[in-house]
Amino acid sequence: MTSNEIVFRVIEELERHGVPYMLVGSYSSNAFGIARSTQDADFVIEAGDRSLAPVFQALSPIIKFDPQMQLESVTMTLRFIGQVPVTGFKIELFLTSNDPHDQERFRRRKRYPFLTGHAFLPSPEDVLLQKMRWYVRAKRAKDLDDVQNVLAVQAGKLDLPYIRQWADRHGTRELFERLLTAVQGLQ
Repeated sequence: MTSNEIVFRVIEELERHGVPYMLVGSYSSNAFGIARSTQDADFVIEAGDRSLAPVFQALSPIIKFDPQMQLESVTMTLRFIGQVPVTGFKIELFLTSNDPHDQERFRRRKRYPFLTGHAFLPSPEDVLLQKMRWYVRAKRAKDLDDVQNVLAVQAGKLDLPYIRQWADRHGTRELFERLLTAVQGLQ
């Protein structure tokens, strides 16, 4: 099974079990930018009071989930980690947090055409905002590359006032303006 097929299998099970989700991380930046390889797929889910055990059971033995939640140090959110034993590919299910932007981007998510099907994804603006936050927190070059690639592909289609409002709140406005200027200079 390919990593994309595994991602679609997770999407099917989340939808079948009525778990609201959005596919984030590199898969979402690939959807709106320039694709790059990845060793994991990240989802934000709204679990509420429901147990995820039926989802984990439905995905077994393809994906082995650790039933214990873990704190992720970059996003500072709780997550469940699943691993595909054959390939080492990981699935991370992040719980929605109380962070105002986390709540807003989840509210704004939409069902988009994705690879050979459909998936709920954050808006391109929210992908940019989250990737900039992660870059500031962890200094991961891949996050900065993802921002530049999404900006390059989505130029002229973005809600700039929305991005600037949240970038001001997150302290990433200077970074955003610098990257936007650089991308505009290339076009």
